[in-house]
Amino acid sequence: MNALIRKLAEAWGPSGYEHQVRRLIEEEVTDLVDDMRVDALGNLICRVGSGGARVMVPAHMDEIGVMALFAEPQSGYLRFEPIGGLLNSSLAGNRVRFENGATGVIGVYDSFGVGRTSVPALSDFYIDVSDGNGAAVPAGSPAGFWREFETRGTRLIAKSLDDRIGCVVAIETLRKLNRQAPNEVHFVFSVQEEVGVRGAGPAAYGIDPDLGIALDVTATGDELRNRKMTVKLGGGAAIKVLDSGLVVPPAIVEWMEACARKNGISVQRELLSGGSTDARVIQITRAGVPSGCISIPTRFLHTTSETADIRDVQSCIDLLHALLSGPIELQG
Repeated sequence: MNALIRKLAEAWGPSGYEHQVRRLIEEEVTDLVDDMRVDALGNLICRVGSGGARVMVPAHMDEIGVMALFAEPQSGYLRFEPIGGLLNSSLAGNRVRFENGATGVIGVYDSFGVGRTSVPALSDFYIDVSDGNGAAVPAGSPAGFWREFETRGTRLIAKSLDDRIGCVVAIETLRKLNRQAPNEVHFVFSVQEEVGVRGAGPAAYGIDPDLGIALDVTATGDELRNRKMTVKLGGGAAIKVLDSGLVVPPAIVEWMEACARKNGISVQRELLSGGSTDARVIQITRAGVPSGCISIPTRFLHTTSETADIRDVQSCIDLLHALLSGPIELQG
């Protein structure tokens, strides 16, 4: 599985430019699904099974990035705009990669002055793309952050685990299902989640599901002086109860927890005080869709060193497979 994680995590695909990631996923799932299509926004929608409940399982393909806004005259420096939620405190010295392969380094005004003691405004940052030969990167060029995938014991460290690791959970669950599902399951590899959860809503409108189960990362409470929450690395799949955009129906939480107990799968409850997932827009599609989320605990979100644990990833795969392998009967 690590080879697949590396392939997807290192792939280039800022929000709105997910085509390279989509091609990689298509190659992985083409023999695992009953049919596959790409909708008008670029969501990859894969169906397996028929009859029973119609279930939508989204995981977003996009990652945060930047877009070249303006080239400072004869300097090789680019001003830029964010694509998604950048953390200014993590920008200086990081590298970005444009689709044509050009690499840039993010610098900041007065890095040894103001930048040492405070977080500069985004307008103080720039991207150095000078190559000594005068080559230019045109305005409007998108870029993703660049960092290689690494492991440290059971830890997985990479850029864009948010949410390529959710895509891995979906792909590995498809392998385990082996096209045997008692329900009609639509795995959606969605676009533009990081810029306002834009892809999953139209996909859900087209699928018209009875149930939504999003796959995404969540924060942890096991970092020094971090937010107060019970999720930790190595604690198992996180079953969402609440986030800033979704209150999960109790019947879904109870169903997931009962399935985990029955199958001996390690799980923990997720109550997230900030952030949300594709489930936020699925639940308000058409006449409303009961929606939940299986989350992968991840430290250092929206940095180039997002860190997850392979044991939690496997728990998420096992839980999703168990949920989708039987009839879906929610109480209440």
